[in-house]
Amino acid sequence: MRVLIADDDPVSLRALQATLVRWGYEVAAAVDGAAAWGILEAPDAPKLAILDWMMPGLDGVEICRRLRAAPHAEPAYVLLLTVRGRRTDIVKGLEAGADDYVTKPFDRAELRARLQAGVRIVELQQRLKVRVRELEAALRQVRQLHGLLPICSYCKRVRDDRNYWQQVERYVTDHSGAQFSHGICPDCYEEEVRPQLQRLAKRKPRAG
Repeated sequence: MRVLIADDDPVSLRALQATLVRWGYEVAAAVDGAAAWGILEAPDAPKLAILDWMMPGLDGVEICRRLRAAPHAEPAYVLLLTVRGRRTDIVKGLEAGADDYVTKPFDRAELRARLQAGVRIVELQQRLKVRVRELEAALRQVRQLHGLLPICSYCKRVRDDRNYWQQVERYVTDHSGAQFSHGICPDCYEEEVRPQLQRLAKRKPRAG
């Protein structure tokens, strides 16, 4: 998993980067908020971001606001690093669009656990995206049945795009993947099947 980290303190930035690399993450580092925003706007932006709250020019909270306001299909999961531990500050960061926070100086075990939670959420979002694409493809396939279908008034066959006449069930199966099981409705039983059974009964030779 690729992670963006942004901090204007070079020492803190290098320490955080070294920690994440040891944990197996691929790291993209930004020295201020403007650089971080440039990375997050890229088409291949990391799905996880750890942003320092207080940075000159563009701070972590403002980046969160921009992310949530921008029409991103998959905005990054953002974890704010902050020395502000007051409840009001935490609420402000979360309301701006941060997904989680860690107070500085951070505890490594806590940071790692919160990052792992972010990874799980990002992976879930990606699986949901794949599922939505599959459902959209299925819906497009079903929609092929919409519109005007030429059907014979006598045999009830349907004319396809190649001007061939097919049974209705064959046409529907080819265009949607649906399978049919055949039966006899009550009306057809009375109109078609029962008269045939009665005729057969009359034809049976009498015993003796």
